[in-house]
Amino acid sequence: MSEEILVNVTPMETRVAVVENGALQDIHIERSARRGLVGNIYAGKVVRVLPGMQAGFVDIGSERTSFLHVSDIARDNGEPASDNIRDYLHDGQKIVVQVSKDPIGSKGARLTTALSVSSRYLVFMPQENHIGISQQIDDNEERARLQALLGEALTAESLTEQGGYIIRTAAEGVTLEEIQADLRYLQRLWAAVSRRAAAADKPTRLYADLPLYQRTVRDLARPGLDRIRIDSRECFEELQAFCGEYVPEVAALLECYSGERPLFDIHGVEEEIGRALSRKVELKSGGYLIIDQTEAMTTVDVNTGSFVGRRNLEETIFKTNLEAAVALARQLRVRNLGGIIIIDFIDMKDAEHRRQVHRALEKAMQRDPARHAITGISDLGLIEVTRKRTRESLEHVLCEDCPVCSGRGVLKSAETVCYEIFREIMRDARAYENDTIIVLAAQEVVDRLLDEESASVADLEEFTGKTISFRVEPVYSQEQFDIVLF
Repeated sequence: MSEEILVNVTPMETRVAVVENGALQDIHIERSARRGLVGNIYAGKVVRVLPGMQAGFVDIGSERTSFLHVSDIARDNGEPASDNIRDYLHDGQKIVVQVSKDPIGSKGARLTTALSVSSRYLVFMPQENHIGISQQIDDNEERARLQALLGEALTAESLTEQGGYIIRTAAEGVTLEEIQADLRYLQRLWAAVSRRAAAADKPTRLYADLPLYQRTVRDLARPGLDRIRIDSRECFEELQAFCGEYVPEVAALLECYSGERPLFDIHGVEEEIGRALSRKVELKSGGYLIIDQTEAMTTVDVNTGSFVGRRNLEETIFKTNLEAAVALARQLRVRNLGGIIIIDFIDMKDAEHRRQVHRALEKAMQRDPARHAITGISDLGLIEVTRKRTRESLEHVLCEDCPVCSGRGVLKSAETVCYEIFREIMRDARAYENDTIIVLAAQEVVDRLLDEESASVADLEEFTGKTISFRVEPVYSQEQFDIVLF
């Protein structure tokens, strides 16, 4: 199996595609305008202490001063807790802080002195001395294995007395070598932050969560990866330096792409992204999937379409369901669908067929890095999949609700809108004394009023005793209309 990572960089956004055997498996998008401050570490200066609020304002070099409450100040081990802000801060004090909440409106960022930096599998907390494990890992044997693994790695790296760690959910199933690689990365990273903090003579940023193209090297590079292709010379050189300092084992995989054709076009990624925004997913056999995202869950309906099989209906259903299981596993990753996913496979009478389809789905999802669980097939042919939400879905990143249908996906028919107009005219005719009514509506609605509904309009004029005329408003959607009285 061949696997490569493609990195497309522009000033506005960075996109990362994971491609296996020529097929898109995962897509990550980061837009420059949406990058926040959360997680950034700064050398700051206390500009004002407010005992009444038990807080202080800190200059971190941004437009507005940031806010640090006494409850967000880390205590040294054994230090008695105090609720008096003056026990910790004074005007002009230099302090290292981390942003815990982005600025909102006129308010500055919220800060904490409980510092931490993250890698793929670990969170390093330099002011702590304990080891924690993500509550999302609920298997007691796995929790014990990971804790022992980290202890072994700390001993091997001689890091037993240098801070605390949290084992992240993504660490489930990792090896000792992977934990050690993360430890080395975090120690190098924190050493660099400490050097910058010691040298800082004014408010300045010491650390920012890595941009997407660097997080790609940190989080997505794994054994079996063939290469990482970057279409920006500047980012390629930055990644070379980054890998040399933090993840040298990945440096040999980097490749700068300078061809004339866009990198994503060569691998068909742009087309795949477009298809991933559609409800309908065509299968090679002629069948198809219908994928609908709702607030509570995602539903997937499997259909045979034009696929008729060679022998009988049962064979057709079985083959379609098998192909759908493989295609769906890839769609969940590409679209980054999380939460509850209900899959409505076509009903299969043969118990062995049901078992094979279930097994095909489990096998296809084995390489999915997101934590997931799959139930058996119910009597109604349904399978429930739960998949951990790690970030916004592709649809939420790239799309917004339609302003015409407000996200419903359907519009009222022109016929329905005509009848709404008739009811509104009846209400206004009873309430107001006037001779003329002008209806402003979309072209499709006016056309119907003047054609199929013309007899109804004539009856309405006779019933109300008013003259009714129509005017097309090009900017109106099919559902919009206004009644003007003269």
